[in-house]
Amino acid sequence: MKKILFVGAEVMPFAATGGLGDVMGSLPAAIKAKEKETVDVRVVLPLYGAVSDAWRSMMKDEAVFNVRLSWRKIYCGVKSLVKDGVTYYFIDNEYYFKRGALYGFFDDGERYAYFCKAVMEMLVHIGFYPDILHANDWQAAMTVVYLNTKYRYIDGFDKTKSVYTIHNIEYQGQYDFSILSDVFDLGPEHYALMRYDECMNLTKAAVECADRVSTVSPRYAEEIKTPEYSHGLYHVLYRNENKLCGILNGIDYDYYNPSKDTVLSKNYDRRNLVSGKAENKLALQREYGLPERADVPMLAIISRLATHKGLDLVESIAYDLVRNNDIQFVILGKGEPRYENFFRELERAYPDKVRALLTYDRDLSKKIYAACDIFVMPSKSEPCGLSQMIASRYGAVPVVRETGGLADSIKGYWVDNGEIKGNGFTFANYSADELWDRIHAALALYWDKPQHKKFISKIAGTDFSWSVSAEKYMQMYDSI
Repeated sequence: MKKILFVGAEVMPFAATGGLGDVMGSLPAAIKAKEKETVDVRVVLPLYGAVSDAWRSMMKDEAVFNVRLSWRKIYCGVKSLVKDGVTYYFIDNEYYFKRGALYGFFDDGERYAYFCKAVMEMLVHIGFYPDILHANDWQAAMTVVYLNTKYRYIDGFDKTKSVYTIHNIEYQGQYDFSILSDVFDLGPEHYALMRYDECMNLTKAAVECADRVSTVSPRYAEEIKTPEYSHGLYHVLYRNENKLCGILNGIDYDYYNPSKDTVLSKNYDRRNLVSGKAENKLALQREYGLPERADVPMLAIISRLATHKGLDLVESIAYDLVRNNDIQFVILGKGEPRYENFFRELERAYPDKVRALLTYDRDLSKKIYAACDIFVMPSKSEPCGLSQMIASRYGAVPVVRETGGLADSIKGYWVDNGEIKGNGFTFANYSADELWDRIHAALALYWDKPQHKKFISKIAGTDFSWSVSAEKYMQMYDSI
């Protein structure tokens, strides 16, 4: 039996803020469902204050011990629960993890150094020595580093192999060398391993130590070896390209399921896609005070409101797009004040056409996916992206830029001898003109009702489940 341990800072449905949490909540269960009794899959995350009492009531105590981190001797409790055949461990320390948010604190480096050291100590205390230690993003990077620098020669860890997955290379875990020993519990002999660009870089160190390095799409694995996309780390990734691979993420088909989704006004599937989406559109219009018209094409953006999401392109065309077309436009998300203010002003200018919903709300996001006809995602960079997959699952036409996982998952619409090809509309250059052109192409198709019906049925049938990806992860594990 292959023993696999996933380590990450967030996991759905326990505590999550974005795509990392979705992946950590879906991939382990998908591997267990596919491989069944041939694998023992376990996951470990911090026990945040955000973890609900309902989940806590299902946990059992596994261990209590102290973690030595440099001069500190720190309490650690370990709790566990089993869900979908996967064992989840929670690292309990209220000083570090009972806070109002998951991230964004001055001592995040210390918090996740502690978390990673606690994970390694936990494995010793519970007697679980994984064949594969799979760390995800910078918060978990030090588990790979500690495995190589401190735990490799402890009985049980001698055969453990490591995988480090980069979900977004923009966030690398960079710190001043003054805390190498004091916070990260490493000596001067590890200076060279940790050093990159005159500071400590946790991602760089994990890349150097890991047996395999993966990213969340094949295209992104190539992009991050270039200066344009690597946020300064391309030298290290190019040097380690023999370790590097890209595996496209999937989405949770139970959670994102329009035929069973309880938050929708009407459930639907591919057999009643047009009528189901129309009823959900009317319900969303009614709820947010837009004119109730099932026939108007509804465009949507569900995103963190940031420039790298391509919102400067949207900013360039939005007024002309709304003014000159019979459309409705719904935006859901929070982020940079520039874009929050822009979409507020757009709504004020066109109150019968635009709604700017400046919040994070998973249930509302699913209502919008079900209601909208065209989903706009013009990212400057996108490691994988899940929104275009979710939109497809709910029968919305994606309009995306050809970058990262967007290029791997969405192919441009065209017709070959009467047969529809592709599953969306795409554009290559980072250009407002190209975005404008592809949106208008999608609008033109919307008004061609027979062709549009066929196309959205094809889109909704695209397989973005975790099944294929889980098999590729197992192949990667087997290779090491």
